[in-house]
Amino acid sequence: MELRQLRYFVAIAEHGTFSKAASKVHIAQSALSHQLAQLEGELGATLFLRSRRGVTLTEAGALFHVHALSILRQVADAQASVSSLIKAPSGRVIFGLPHSISHALALPLIAAVRQGLPQVNLELTEELTGNLARQLQAGSLHLSILFDDGQLDDFLYESLVSERMSLIYAATEQGRQSDQPRASISFREALGKPLILPANPHGVRPIIEEAASKAGLQLPNVIADISSISILRNSLLAGLGQTILPVMPLKAEIEAGLLRSLPIRAPEVTRTVALCRARHIPVSAAAEAVSAVAKRVMRDLCEKKIWTDARFIG
Repeated sequence: MELRQLRYFVAIAEHGTFSKAASKVHIAQSALSHQLAQLEGELGATLFLRSRRGVTLTEAGALFHVHALSILRQVADAQASVSSLIKAPSGRVIFGLPHSISHALALPLIAAVRQGLPQVNLELTEELTGNLARQLQAGSLHLSILFDDGQLDDFLYESLVSERMSLIYAATEQGRQSDQPRASISFREALGKPLILPANPHGVRPIIEEAASKAGLQLPNVIADISSISILRNSLLAGLGQTILPVMPLKAEIEAGLLRSLPIRAPEVTRTVALCRARHIPVSAAAEAVSAVAKRVMRDLCEKKIWTDARFIG
């Protein structure tokens, strides 16, 4: 199996036809077909389904596609790392962010990398935490933010930020919460509210359930599983339920008076934000440099109180 065969295979998968792929990789279509036939013969599997409109990946092809992309990325990283020995870090770095972290970190990280690492092409991808973990393990991401819920042993990680969680609800719910303004709410009471939370194993859901179990409390009263911040926001604004989350993802609505938040006490509930990389895949010099920038940005955001209810612990 040769690297060029992997590149040809990926080109066919991306373009959907042999003619377009052949033009992209600058070889004759007949030569491209021959190389694919050799690759399928070596693998003992058909990688594409052919039709008049083009080709689509088979189940085996889809599986091989993940590995091919990872291998080609590692080759590019190796080339960039050697090049970085004699000049500034350069190359592409794919960085994963959970939906509920992107509001705090995405723009400051982009600005810092652009200023400090001008030759690095930073690509941010926003996903559910369960999906980010799988992509990081497969080598599709260089770095990712994940939450330390005790399940990060498959990764090399550094815990950097502790975020306090609050009960968040529509401002129209204020009269139903209490006759008097409150400074906080107990974890037991918050768990009993009609809650909208991410589906397991995403986001804060496993953290909340683990904290409830350790405190000897009932599991959260979940009335809807919503793993999208935008849909969650609209659901809260419509008064369809409440949620347990750090305030940062909904800070704009809270400051505008559309949503309210009550810090959770007795016990306080926090989530730990960790910067992760795959344990079995070396990272490039560019990814190492972005990692250092990300840690500095997270520290600054916490120390300057821009990241609300967050404490730097790195």
